[in-house]
Amino acid sequence: MTEHSEVMHQGESHGGAHVHRDDEGSKMAMWLFLFTELLLFGGLFLLYGAYRFEYADGFKVAAADMNSFIGAVNTIILLTSSLSVALSIAAMQRSQKKLALGMLWFTILCGIAFLINKYFEWSHEIHNGIYPGGPALENMSNGEVLYFGLYYVMTGLHGLHVIIGLIFISVIMVFISRDKITSTNFQKLENAGLYWHLVDVIWIFLFPLFYLLH
Repeated sequence: MTEHSEVMHQGESHGGAHVHRDDEGSKMAMWLFLFTELLLFGGLFLLYGAYRFEYADGFKVAAADMNSFIGAVNTIILLTSSLSVALSIAAMQRSQKKLALGMLWFTILCGIAFLINKYFEWSHEIHNGIYPGGPALENMSNGEVLYFGLYYVMTGLHGLHVIIGLIFISVIMVFISRDKITSTNFQKLENAGLYWHLVDVIWIFLFPLFYLLH
């Protein structure tokens, strides 16, 4: 295959105009972006580890206040949503447009359910005065204060990524409905799936750190 034909193979024609498509470049850019996200959360995990080592007793006391049931439910929700994203990609590869959209709708519902659970969990803590600068923290040790500070920063940042992921997937659904993503051009859907998997992986680390390690 000549260089020209390779470019034509990667492109699409719209009214005679050639549109170049660089799937490998798009995937590489997404992996580089995900790497920067891992560096961000990796730094926070190291900070958590350092403080936990120094204030082990305070962290254990604070962790006992966490609702591990809600944390476990949210873990199941995100793992299920990760599966539905993978199924949507498989469906698109088989030109099953409706199934792909259905799986993405299910993913969005899972993401919303996760955020609702997190809202109620945060509301409970805030109602009890447990938040940065809150009255309940005045009677806590330095370790407990640091624990809850990291809890709000890290789970809040993760929640922001969930919201961004839901927006990303919603845009992808519009592209699918308009046939801008097809069985021969689904790299954008794969990129959305990679981002959502990252969101799930980060939570898999957050869940035991804040809910299980008492």
